[in-house]
Amino acid sequence: MVPVNDALDALDPEQLQVATSLDAPMVVLAGAGTGKTRAITHRVANAVREGRYDANATLAVTFTTRAAGEMRGRLAQLGVRTAQARTIHSAALRQCQYFWPTAFGSDFPPILENSFSLVARATASVLRSSETALVRDLDSEISWAKSSNVTADRYAALAAAAGREVSGATPAQVSAVITAYEKAKAASGQVDFSDILLCAASLLAEHPAVAERIRSTYRHFVVDEYQDVSAVQHRLISLWVDGRDDICVVGDPNQAIHSFAGARADFLLGFASERPDTSVVHLVRNYRSTPEILEASNHVLGRRDSRVALRPTKQSGPAPEFHPVRTEAEEAAEVAQWLKAQHGLGTHWSELAVLYRINAQAPSFEAALTDAGVPYSVRGTEKFYDRAEVRQAIVVLGRAAQSEPEGSVPELVEAFLASTGWTSEAPTSMGRQRERWESLNALRSMVLEEDGKRSQWQAADFAAWLTEKASWQSAPVADAVTLSTMHAAKGLEWDGVAVVGVREGLMPFVLCQEEPALSEERRLLHVAFTRARARLRVSWATSNGNRSANRSRFLTGLTSQGAQSATPPASRKKRASLRSKACTVCGEQLHSSAERKLNRHVDCEATHDEALLLALKRWRKETADAASVPAFVVFTDATLQAVAEAEPTSTRELLKLSGIGTVKVERYGQECLTVIAEHVAARG
Repeated sequence: MVPVNDALDALDPEQLQVATSLDAPMVVLAGAGTGKTRAITHRVANAVREGRYDANATLAVTFTTRAAGEMRGRLAQLGVRTAQARTIHSAALRQCQYFWPTAFGSDFPPILENSFSLVARATASVLRSSETALVRDLDSEISWAKSSNVTADRYAALAAAAGREVSGATPAQVSAVITAYEKAKAASGQVDFSDILLCAASLLAEHPAVAERIRSTYRHFVVDEYQDVSAVQHRLISLWVDGRDDICVVGDPNQAIHSFAGARADFLLGFASERPDTSVVHLVRNYRSTPEILEASNHVLGRRDSRVALRPTKQSGPAPEFHPVRTEAEEAAEVAQWLKAQHGLGTHWSELAVLYRINAQAPSFEAALTDAGVPYSVRGTEKFYDRAEVRQAIVVLGRAAQSEPEGSVPELVEAFLASTGWTSEAPTSMGRQRERWESLNALRSMVLEEDGKRSQWQAADFAAWLTEKASWQSAPVADAVTLSTMHAAKGLEWDGVAVVGVREGLMPFVLCQEEPALSEERRLLHVAFTRARARLRVSWATSNGNRSANRSRFLTGLTSQGAQSATPPASRKKRASLRSKACTVCGEQLHSSAERKLNRHVDCEATHDEALLLALKRWRKETADAASVPAFVVFTDATLQAVAEAEPTSTRELLKLSGIGTVKVERYGQECLTVIAEHVAARG
């Protein structure tokens, strides 16, 4: 356990401000690798030490089980063991299960483990199809609708404005599928994963006595990854806090990469405007990556506010490498050799990773690593301690420890593994057999590593240790290269990272060519780059089947010698059409509808007044809330930015902007112009 005062001495000035400023709500804008978890856990520990927080009444909310486990472990090291650190779904489910009988006189319904079959049934009844890809897309769309608080009867009207499309189904058909799914679910007497948050919000909003008990139980809040909250999650957190000051939200708008699931970074960016007394702290000192990697990572984001650009604290290291290759097979083979070279220089396999945009890219790298004799583990979405073989191991080993409390831990583990047929050699096949072997091998390595640290460790102590590890979701790290999508890699880091397939069509993805999806792809690549501590390798194939392929536009201006001044690629001129307009910044042709709306390329410097844009966003939120519609129904982010750049003074000038028609002008034009006029007048 580290004394709190000693721990505070190790914080940088901004982290210290987070840990010690306890008198008002706080927003922490924390870039990648800036020590946000350290800052917020010290905030809780310091507040408990000073008597400002009751540890038992403190709830730290995260969005992954792994992050919640890490938070609990960090708090325990600081002597705070009774504070709760949970995912938002876990906290909501616990409240629903406890208070549902009080509110409704019956137990909370069981959770639907897999919604796919019910969605398939609903799809078949509406569309006369049960095609797997269609059902999967509709399952995701139902989840988005719920997280965005969009009901079936409102879906068709709002889908177009939100840019939502499901290939093979019209908005009206999607609405009908949602209705059929909800009926089938209700008939089964179950609730799904998304319903948990809706039910918890309903308890607080509609049952005052229950709400009072919940709010008296939890009075102090820290919410991590706030850029990833959805409309329903934001609503639930607001109901928990109920206007009190003991709330600290943390997030990074440059790592907002989950809008497809309903996440909205504007809840993070707009938090301070909802609570005028809120203090805002920027964490920008990066303790993870070398200056060279950060230069490339900042460059990928394009021109941004220098106040939030990541600043290096580590010593200089090797420049990132950029490698075009002829085919994807050659790319995979070269990456395998690079990994072997890094391992030969002393880097553990577990400190190396390969990151790609979509799961379909994984097999070629699995095959190449297998051929090269490189051990690897594929990172999926399933939690380590939720895997069937791991659950079985915990149960069996726990029973064995009870029957032989003074037995040898290594012998206990080896006996269990022998009973499962596990061998020290990895199977050559891929898929489930390989995943099962990886799980057991990782568990074995974790136990043997801990055994080596203890001089006297009996089976009874081992069982308690393993149970605690599982409760913290403290997953073992196998001595193997990690293969992962860029999305799944968020929150992780390695010494060396190979980011692969960075070509047009994959990064940005072929379906993400318009704003705001295009900017999210840019942020996703930034996330991938900032996973690397010391070495970053970026590659792409110059052919895609029988067609040539270009490196990602996001790499423009990046070379192995560092970030160079970005110049508009020649391909822009080639793609020009009669519909294209010239960029007002660089003078080259525009091509996408989002660029034409902004009158500039998305990676050319913006010219708008940030304060005006913020004022327009506040007005949009108030207008949308009054009409009980999502903010994008008023104006999309791209349209609002175009308005801020143009600063129109009349409805005629508003109508000249792409995306604004007569209906929008009639409904919102005059109010919008008033906001602009007032801001311009105040600016002088």
